Amino acid sequence: MRRIDAIFIALGVFFLGGLVYVVFKFLGVDSTQAGIWSQGVLVLGLIGWVSTYLFRVFTNNMTYHQQVKDYDDAFFAKQLEKMSPEEIEKLMKN
Repeated sequence: MRRIDAIFIALGVFFLGGLVYVVFKFLGVDSTQAGIWSQGVLVLGLIGWVSTYLFRVFTNNMTYHQQVKDYDDAFFAKQLEKMSPEEIEKLMKN
């Protein structure tokens, strides 16, 4: 992720918080309660996002892990192509 992407995401979350506040105000909630509820919605959203990230970390389903797996698969496939049928047969017996 580039730095500008992180800035846009932060600005988007900031404006989303304001939008949620305005929606609560439109629904008739007083200013203090609308602020509390909009913060609560944003905190729940943040907890949800962090939980999906932690799930991907603990299940090794991240971009880096996938790149390493793809590299290993390509490396071993290339090594297998270099081997003669006799060497492959010998390897399969072990």
